[in-house]
Amino acid sequence: MSDGGRRRLHLLHLHSTFGAGGKERRSVALINRFGPAIDHSIVSAEPGAMGAMAHIAKGISAHSPFGFPRLAGRFGVRRLQTLARAMRGFDLILTYNWGAMDAVMAHALFGPAMGLAPLVHHEDGFNADEAEKLKPARNWYRRVALARASALVVPSRQLEGVALQAWHQPSGKVHRIPNGIDTAAYGRKPRPDALPRVVKRPGEKWVGTLAGLRPVKNLRRLVRAFRALPPEWQLVIVGEGPDREAIMAEAVALEVGHRVHLPGHVDDPARAVGLFDIFALSSDSEQFPLSVVEAMAAGLPIASPAVGDVRDIVSDENRDFITPPGDEAALEATLAAFAWDEGLRRRIGASNQVRARAEFDETAMVARYAALYGGVLGLAQFP
Repeated sequence: MSDGGRRRLHLLHLHSTFGAGGKERRSVALINRFGPAIDHSIVSAEPGAMGAMAHIAKGISAHSPFGFPRLAGRFGVRRLQTLARAMRGFDLILTYNWGAMDAVMAHALFGPAMGLAPLVHHEDGFNADEAEKLKPARNWYRRVALARASALVVPSRQLEGVALQAWHQPSGKVHRIPNGIDTAAYGRKPRPDALPRVVKRPGEKWVGTLAGLRPVKNLRRLVRAFRALPPEWQLVIVGEGPDREAIMAEAVALEVGHRVHLPGHVDDPARAVGLFDIFALSSDSEQFPLSVVEAMAAGLPIASPAVGDVRDIVSDENRDFITPPGDEAALEATLAAFAWDEGLRRRIGASNQVRARAEFDETAMVARYAALYGGVLGLAQFP
C-alpha cells in the first residue's frame, strides 16, 4: 500500500467487550484522534456491550457490522474458518484481550491462504480467573495464536514480562505503550451535583474509585478499608457490574451503608474524579489502570495495592502509600493517613498532577500507536 493517493483505510476492531471501560476509552480516544480519514468496524465478544460507541466523535465513520460471527464459542476448525472469512476486506485487524483470541487464532491458521490484513493484538490484563495465576492452557493458546500477529501491544511492564516469558513472544514483536489521557480535561472542578443519585454536600469528603463492579476489583475490600474513617467521609464507587448487590450488602453489614454510594456508570470520568478527595483501588489484579492516571491528573493522592504498574505510575511522593497486594490493613491505614492530613493529600496530589501531565498525556500515546500501525502497514504516515 503506497502513501501517494491511497484509498481510505478500513480498520476492524475485535474487542472482548466494548463497554465504557479503560481499554475501550483508550480505543475511542485513538479513533477520535486519528480522525475522519479512517473507517472503523467494531465487534464485541459480549453481544450488546457496545456502550463505548457513544463516545466516538461525530464525523467519524464507525459501525458494528451486522451478522459478524460470534468471537467466543466452542473451539472448532469450521468456526475459526468462518471467523477468518469475516475478517476479509480490511486493511488492518486490531484484536483486544482474551475474548478476541479465537479471532487471533483464526488469523494465524487461515490468514495467509485468505489474504487477510496484518493483525495487531492488544492485551490489557486478566479477569478474576487469571488474577492470581495464569492458566497454562491459555498461555499455550496465546503463544500459538500470536505466531502470525505483526505486533503485540501491552500497557504495563508486568504484562511485557508475561508476553516475553509466559507467551514466548519475540522482543521485537512486543510493544509497551503506556496508557495516556487528555490530562487538561481533569484539571477542572466539577459541580457538586455532577453525578447521578449523589450530591457532594458542604463539609463532605469523598474516597472515590472508578471500576467495573466485578470480583477482580474486590470492592468489598475497599468498603472494609473505608469503614473506620470519620463520619464526614463518604465512599463513592462509580461503575456498573454484577457485584453491585454484594458491595452494598457488605456496606450494610458493616453499618456504613448510608455512607457508601454507587451512582452507576458515568460517561465522562472527569465529571466524577474531580469530586474525589482520595482515589482508591482495591483490585486483586491490574496492569496499567487508566483510572489512576485520571485521578493523578485531577490532583489526587492514590491509595492502592501494588498491582500491575501502579507503583511505577504514581509520583515518588505517593509510592510509600502503595501497599502490598492483598494487605487490607495496610490499605486501611493509608486511607486513614490521607483522611486525617489535608496537607499530605494536597502535597501528594500536586506531585501526581505534575507527573501525569509530563508522562501520561494522550498526545504521546497517540503518536506511538500511529507509528506502530503505520509501520505495520508500511506507511510513512498514519493515518
